[in-house]
Amino acid sequence: MFNPKHGRALPGTKTYLAFAVQAALLGSLVHPAMAAEAEPTEVLEVTGSYVKSLERAVDMKRNDTGFSDSIVAADVSDFPEQNLAEALQRMPGVTIERKQGLGTKVNVRGLPSGFTFTSINGLATASGSGERDVNFDMFASEIIQSVTVKKSPTAADEEGGIAGSVMINTARPFDFSEGRLVVTGEGAYNDISEKTDPRYTFFASNTFGDWGALVSYAYAKRTNRTDSNSGINFRPLSRWLEKSGSSQWQADQTAAVLARDTGITINDRFDSDETSRVVFLDKVGDRAFLNEQEKWGATLSLQYKPSHDLSLTFDALWGGYDEDQDQYDAAAYSASSISALEQVHDFDSTTLGQYGITVLTDVSYAATQHELLSKEDIDQTDYQQYGLTLDWHLADWQLRGLVGYSGADKSSDRSNLKHTAYAPSRTRYTATGGETIVSDNPASIDIYNSPQAYNFELYDVILEDIEDDKYAAQLSGSRHMDWALLPQLSKVELGARYTDKKKTRNQGEVQVKGPAAGDSSWANTRKLTDSELTPIADLVPGGAYLPERSGQISWSQVSNDYARANFRYPGFAVPYQPDQYYQVQEQVLSLYAMADFDFDIASLPTKLNLGMRYVDTSVDSSGFHQVQNADGSTGYTSAPVSKEGDYSKLLPSFNLVMDLSDNLLLRAAASKTMMRPALTDIAYKRSVSLNEFKYRDGNPDLKPTFADQWELGLEYYLDQGGLLAASYFEKDIEGMVRETITGVVKDVTKYNNNGTLDGVYDFDVYQKVNADGSYKVKGMELIAALPLGLVHPALQGFGINSNFTKLDNSLAGVSDLGIDTPPEGLADKAYNLTFYFEQGGFDARLSYNYKDKYVEVIERDMYPVYRDAYGQYDAAIGYQLNDSVKLQLKAINLTDEKTKGYTLDPRFPTLFEMSGRRISLGLRAVF
Repeated sequence: MFNPKHGRALPGTKTYLAFAVQAALLGSLVHPAMAAEAEPTEVLEVTGSYVKSLERAVDMKRNDTGFSDSIVAADVSDFPEQNLAEALQRMPGVTIERKQGLGTKVNVRGLPSGFTFTSINGLATASGSGERDVNFDMFASEIIQSVTVKKSPTAADEEGGIAGSVMINTARPFDFSEGRLVVTGEGAYNDISEKTDPRYTFFASNTFGDWGALVSYAYAKRTNRTDSNSGINFRPLSRWLEKSGSSQWQADQTAAVLARDTGITINDRFDSDETSRVVFLDKVGDRAFLNEQEKWGATLSLQYKPSHDLSLTFDALWGGYDEDQDQYDAAAYSASSISALEQVHDFDSTTLGQYGITVLTDVSYAATQHELLSKEDIDQTDYQQYGLTLDWHLADWQLRGLVGYSGADKSSDRSNLKHTAYAPSRTRYTATGGETIVSDNPASIDIYNSPQAYNFELYDVILEDIEDDKYAAQLSGSRHMDWALLPQLSKVELGARYTDKKKTRNQGEVQVKGPAAGDSSWANTRKLTDSELTPIADLVPGGAYLPERSGQISWSQVSNDYARANFRYPGFAVPYQPDQYYQVQEQVLSLYAMADFDFDIASLPTKLNLGMRYVDTSVDSSGFHQVQNADGSTGYTSAPVSKEGDYSKLLPSFNLVMDLSDNLLLRAAASKTMMRPALTDIAYKRSVSLNEFKYRDGNPDLKPTFADQWELGLEYYLDQGGLLAASYFEKDIEGMVRETITGVVKDVTKYNNNGTLDGVYDFDVYQKVNADGSYKVKGMELIAALPLGLVHPALQGFGINSNFTKLDNSLAGVSDLGIDTPPEGLADKAYNLTFYFEQGGFDARLSYNYKDKYVEVIERDMYPVYRDAYGQYDAAIGYQLNDSVKLQLKAINLTDEKTKGYTLDPRFPTLFEMSGRRISLGLRAVF
């Protein structure tokens, strides 16, 4: 495909993960090594029956030795969702992180997304980022057949994941008893952007004697508008109080105004603990986003199966995910480097009094930096995965071999056109965010309606390229035992696995300040009005900005199309910079042994799985260590630097199931699990954050985070897929990765973007380390899947599927002010509730998903910023027009819920974001 906007081919036409199709080897979801022993099973996806999909998922849960939950095809494809993350959120203990109305990352049991391990067909998934968590917005859900979230690992699992493992398995031809052809088509309408987007899929599978072939293709497009009043974070008053020399007036005026209007006297202007407890609004931004996504994928499975004892399968996935986001900001940077307090109109010293924090809630500033920013982010991810799997029953042994490759290439083009106007103004909190208005100073300006006051500052372009490759080879053998000396021993399994993972990152940046390379004449002469201006309602489709806001606003600025065409001069190029390069290579050898036991305890049938995994890891990290030159500028060493690290660990596992009655199970599990540190954290490099006065170093010596965990639960199975379950779990987590000060760089000269001197400062050096001690997370999980026909015959076809997860933790987030907070991403409770009806050819579902508040980031390592609790209603209606064709109507975010955030307390909002409803109409045809 060709994108006329950018005048080049879209790499997304290469490869997009996630369109892994129709039917997983259901046996492998119980345990990968058992896949060859499972009989071919007719896949129920094509029936479109939610009730049957629940029954199948409940059967999978019941047959697993450990704690797990699954969803199968009808559950995945028939629910209203935009990707796999949004389908997974309906599983017990699973919540998602949202970005501008789209589910992106998966959290299991409230723990951060980096604690979850994801695999496809037994291969860890390449992500194309510097993290280990997976962006699930890359995954199309329509034709994913089955997904299992394992919460108690076995020794045979590649990585347990402290939170859990998301295991995705794709279809194979012999999963079906006959040939199959499925075609789907859908149009989805967003009520803010007022755009309708297409989605369609194609799937075909058949067998030919000993051979089988399966192919699929899927395409989806998404256009979504989001309006956001955001960026309203705390900034400590040390911003100006530490000024000296020619800027001393800023410190003096700020201290004087603070004392005059609040009665607060600063005793030591250079005591950060004192000055960091008086805060003001760093920036208030009105932001309109237009997010356009295009993704496609193809899968191929070739299978040779001459007998039940032998199967050889080649699986391949290709896919591409392209995202183009336009962001238009009208923002007031209150913390301008040349500003100071002018008048404090209102403040709050009681809400956060327990922390000694006073919030200046309504302030006039001497020289606010008003900004009109036109930003464009173009991300293109190409994915490919190949796997060759052997299942062979040889003599008394069941052998399973796997060789595979998973790779992702991600390129990013991020640009920012910045125009600024320095003038007095007044910034204050509102009920949902913040606003900037004209102050009493005669020189004050209207941020939205003063285009003549704005000067061109720069056009910044950052290019980044990430290559993520992983190779894996595994061989395992299992044998059923009949040993007179130990009759309880039913099976043993041995295995070995080797993986080689490498991630490489290049980045370059160019700031355009004139009509040619090295020319900076525009910075002093070019005005905003010298460019073509477009009203915000025309820059993003759908009409007025934040129509629900009182005192509706509008403004005009430069479009990203215009910026790309006029500020990227002939011959424009962005070379990669050596100091931004890093490469991390990780090699892992794993050996495991596992045994299954069948026996009775007080006449109660019991199954026990015991295992031990040995993991040996070596890490080689290389890059360019950024240093401070003698003249105060920032540079890099002339030669690359590298460092090696290694660690090894024994990881035991225990899983037990006891049949207390025909329908009641007691389940218990215990294990030691681990999650490796993010590759960006172990990369040997130094980065700088000028606004925070910090350097950040990578740390190749980082070790994984480990957890000793156990769980105990009861599960009562009813007819028609009914289930009542409760479990209690605890996780004792050690080696949490924390950021801490490891050094100081003295006398760093800092300049403003316009080239003027900001000042000379000491920059702290921060580095990620493994924290001492351990922290405990404990919680409970409740599941109730109840077909109401069991209660009364008149309710046949109606049902409830619900789950609830509650956490209690002693984990403490990092705050330099000593503010107690949970770690980033951890929510205390979450629940999902689905009402459904299915009868004849008609089905309907109404779902509500809720996630409690959680810390999104700890701003400046001091002030916890929370994403507020969020709940969303989704609905779906389906009607079988005939034996082959089904009509579906779906709705996402029925009540148009808003995404909100705040710093420490809801009285200090940081985010108010609306992304609207999404309504879709589609057909599915099965032949």
